[in-house]
Amino acid sequence: MKVLSAAEIDAALDDLTLIDRLDALFRAGCEMPTRHHHPIREPLGPHSADAMLLLMPAWTTGRPGGASGRVGVKVVTVFPDNGKRSLPSIYGQYLLLDGSTGATLALLDGTMLTKRRTACASGLASRYLSRTDASRLLMIGTGALAPELIRVHAKVRPIRDVAIWGRTAAHAAALAAGLSGSLPQALGRPVTVRAVSDRRSAIEEADIISCATLSKEPLVEGQWLREGQHLDLVGAFTPQMRESDDRAVARARVYVDTRAGALTEGGDIVQAIASGAVREDDVIADLFELARGQRPGRLAGDGTSITLFKSVGAALEDLAAAELAVEMAV
Repeated sequence: MKVLSAAEIDAALDDLTLIDRLDALFRAGCEMPTRHHHPIREPLGPHSADAMLLLMPAWTTGRPGGASGRVGVKVVTVFPDNGKRSLPSIYGQYLLLDGSTGATLALLDGTMLTKRRTACASGLASRYLSRTDASRLLMIGTGALAPELIRVHAKVRPIRDVAIWGRTAAHAAALAAGLSGSLPQALGRPVTVRAVSDRRSAIEEADIISCATLSKEPLVEGQWLREGQHLDLVGAFTPQMRESDDRAVARARVYVDTRAGALTEGGDIVQAIASGAVREDDVIADLFELARGQRPGRLAGDGTSITLFKSVGAALEDLAAAELAVEMAV
């Protein structure tokens, strides 16, 4: 059995190769049961927050040429009060099994796997939905996903200017300073990275806007958007959260990673439907339909449509990333 650390997974996964692997598995499909959420009472007394155990299984059947399928499950714990213990609130591990025998093949760090596959799912969506000449990226949020999303978007499109906005200006400045040296090296071309304080102006100027926050109030207002933009909403993974307002959703051509997930968990979509701003039928396609060519993304020459992609994560993405990491690990 292989055991892959966060560093080993990070080294094994190439962004563009992972995007291709995600595209292939969304096209082929796999079994993906509903994820399980189990509340756990934290052992810190009656006023502590409830913890959560999340189980995300997926599996494939036999492959062409006689190759066996794979079974995978991600186990995630969310203990909101871990900050009182000076510990991370989220831990995750991924177990990869042989699809023919059930034998254990690998145990992988689930946190790094999630970061890499989440960013590359947004990269896959951008490949279908953003303008091919998009050169200006705005990142809203400064957490662990932000540098991953910035790098992936800049590999998919010819980004030359990256603006970063965060609620804490010092965090945005620190992230910009760190990426100013590493991002041009990763891309092999010049790119400017800067922190910004005026969120509205930054949104108006950007070609791609990526959000990865835990906001419960809209950070992107529809009146600020302009023709041709692509909006990538990665945070707001519960119905109570949202990163865009109703007008932004109503103005855009709306796409999701999976319909089942986004229509029940993605606050941006759930709240817009509840208010009557859009209907479920207004979601044009998910990544399954885009990968299979069943629904259109951005058409060639379309420089005016506003596209919106809402992701909440899918077990298929974990399985694709885990298989690739195990294949490529030294």
